[in-house]
Amino acid sequence: MPFGPLELLLLVVIIALVFGARKLPELGKGVGQGIREFKREVKEPSVPTITDVPSRPLDPVTGQPVADRDHRA
Repeated sequence: MPFGPLELLLLVVIIALVFGARKLPELGKGVGQGIREFKREVKEPSVPTITDVPSRPLDPVTGQPVADRDHRA
């Protein structure tokens, strides 16, 4: 449901009453920094994704890695 101009104005007035006029610039600055940081992390993750790790079979009882065995006859 989209908001019209009257609803947005009412929302701004309520936020101003709750947080006070002095806190609004700080609130806006914090929201802006959060959005910038989110966008930066989405574009360039700080930790590269590792996709080439070989899998190892696990023991179904203990969950520990099974020693490499050649099952060929």
